[in-house]
Amino acid sequence: MKVGYATGVFDLFHIGHLNVLKKAKEHCDFLIVGVCTDELVQTLKSKQTVVPYSERAEIVSAIKFVDKVVPEVTTDKVEAWKTLKFDVTFKGDDWKGTEKWNKLEQEFAKHGVSVVYFPYTQHTSSTLLASALRKL
Repeated sequence: MKVGYATGVFDLFHIGHLNVLKKAKEHCDFLIVGVCTDELVQTLKSKQTVVPYSERAEIVSAIKFVDKVVPEVTTDKVEAWKTLKFDVTFKGDDWKGTEKWNKLEQEFAKHGVSVVYFPYTQHTSSTLLASALRKL
């Protein structure tokens, strides 16, 4: 069984989120999704989520492509692998070729883990949705 791992904040859930999860499931038999905790989002992005973690996790867990939801409490993907033992991880292609993900690809390759990049959904994002809501 091929286990996949996708992560995200999934705040203001939109079609881009759904597309990533759908495509991820096409590349694995069992999809684990790490939903970033409110504390991690605050640390990483210096902002609060609109939708609290418990609700975001419940929304993601209700999606038919998702087999398991776990809290994402660190950005260390290798640490996540040590716990979850996934075979493939997924990331937006805006990260492809970056120093961080080039290093991660090399580290994951040592463990037989592949990285699959998906096209970033340009026309929508949680940031755009939050901005539109503030204008209302």
